[in-house]
Amino acid sequence: MVDYYIGTMGFSYKDWVGAFYPKGLAARDYLSYYSRIFNAVEIDSTFYGTPRREAVNRWEEGTPKGFKVCVKVPREITHDAGLVNVDNEMLRFIDTVQILDDKLGVILLQFPPSFASSNAIHLSAFLERLNMDLRFAVEFRHRSWYTSQTTELLAKHNICWVATEFEGVPKEVGLTSDILFIRLVGKHGRFNSHDREQIEVSPQLEWWWQWIRSQAEMVQSVYAFINDDFSGYAPASVNKLKGIIGLPTVEPDLPKQMKLF
Repeated sequence: MVDYYIGTMGFSYKDWVGAFYPKGLAARDYLSYYSRIFNAVEIDSTFYGTPRREAVNRWEEGTPKGFKVCVKVPREITHDAGLVNVDNEMLRFIDTVQILDDKLGVILLQFPPSFASSNAIHLSAFLERLNMDLRFAVEFRHRSWYTSQTTELLAKHNICWVATEFEGVPKEVGLTSDILFIRLVGKHGRFNSHDREQIEVSPQLEWWWQWIRSQAEMVQSVYAFINDDFSGYAPASVNKLKGIIGLPTVEPDLPKQMKLF
């Protein structure tokens, strides 16, 4: 039996007001409302720095049992330092996000396009020091990583290799753990607004479902997150993917528009 955790990248967007969030809903209540519709979220704000403990407490307290929060490791670790001499920063980040307890999903290490496989020695040393009681995933954006050596390195540590729809890198990756982690990013800046789907993405979503099915017998959990840049409006695309998979969907509870005739 595979567990599916499917949601959006981030949840606090002005363009979603009126399309996803009811007008007048306080921003502090966004995640609680979101968690009634989707069962997982990828937090983007942690990429810019370790969150305040008070904020993580709100994420934990404002969501139901079974909800999963996936967090992105701060860029000072993955981008600025390239994993070198970052143990203190990583320990502080891990200590903070563990406030989520059972709601802590996967911890994502996203590397920049400049982080090539020549950094494998730094990655290997870093992975050796991780707390394996937690779940980690790695996303590469340099094509040099797409080799069997990367599969072997990540599999050795049971670290998930993220499969992503992003310009310049292959979609398929080696299976390296008992989870799948999929990120449908799209092209940054392609849409001027993010309150409705603006392109048809069903063929891409069908492709991803077929790929998930090809791996499903070998994994326990599937995490999939969609960005607004993928179709113009991530919540609709998430429900579309869930429908393709055969999972139940929930629509936002918005006031119905009155009709004149």
